[in-house]
Amino acid sequence: MLTDEKIKNSGELEFAVFCIENVAANLGVGAERIYQAFTEKSDILSSYIVPEYEVLHTQSREYIVDDLLDVMRERGVEV
Repeated sequence: MLTDEKIKNSGELEFAVFCIENVAANLGVGAERIYQAFTEKSDILSSYIVPEYEVLHTQSREYIVDDLLDVMRERGVEV
């Protein structure tokens, strides 16, 4: 079970921004809409991106974006 975690350092913050910007670019929408999808429409930022930072940040951009799109689909998050 993943827990809600807060961003603890600049590496995690940069990674969160990277995730938001790259998912937004993939979907052709503004980064603010993805931020809202990850924080207001769901808890993907605090329950997935931050807790999984150590594993996720070692993956390729394509893998990360595809993984986050899968998480969005699984959780029924639309932008």
